[in-house]
Amino acid sequence: MKEVSFKSIEKAIQKVDHLDDDGLEKLAETYALAQRTLLGYVVSAAEEYQNERLEGLLIYYFCLLSEAFAQEGMALKEVTEEDIDAFEEPYFQMLDSYFDAYDPEVLEDFCDQPELAKFMAIEVSEEDQDGTSLDDETATQLFIVAMAMITLLGRAIKS
Repeated sequence: MKEVSFKSIEKAIQKVDHLDDDGLEKLAETYALAQRTLLGYVVSAAEEYQNERLEGLLIYYFCLLSEAFAQEGMALKEVTEEDIDAFEEPYFQMLDSYFDAYDPEVLEDFCDQPELAKFMAIEVSEEDQDGTSLDDETATQLFIVAMAMITLLGRAIKS
């Protein structure tokens, strides 16, 4: 399995965080058109969790994670409903194991993208540069959905 490197994650952050509003909108549209089903699945989590703040974060990380795969030079197939259906039950079982033991290896093994998993763990647990941090509930929700995104995108890598 091909892995996204930390260098590609850093490049994605630099690109996404330095776009103006128009550039960010264009990038989001590009990735949304490429992964309509995945984006719908991701955004629906904000509704399920009834967390308005989560939606903006999910769209940002959807773009950032998609860009990290692009920076690594990985072409992706579109994630389908069937892909999501096949993924969900094993994913929720893995989450139960992870939260029982808080063993990061459980996550890394499942998603096959250890650098992205570590990156998201840091993102949800540390303060931003401006000193803001996520409340525990939003951080946990973001982490769960981001790990799903990482796993599904990782499984969509074209050979």
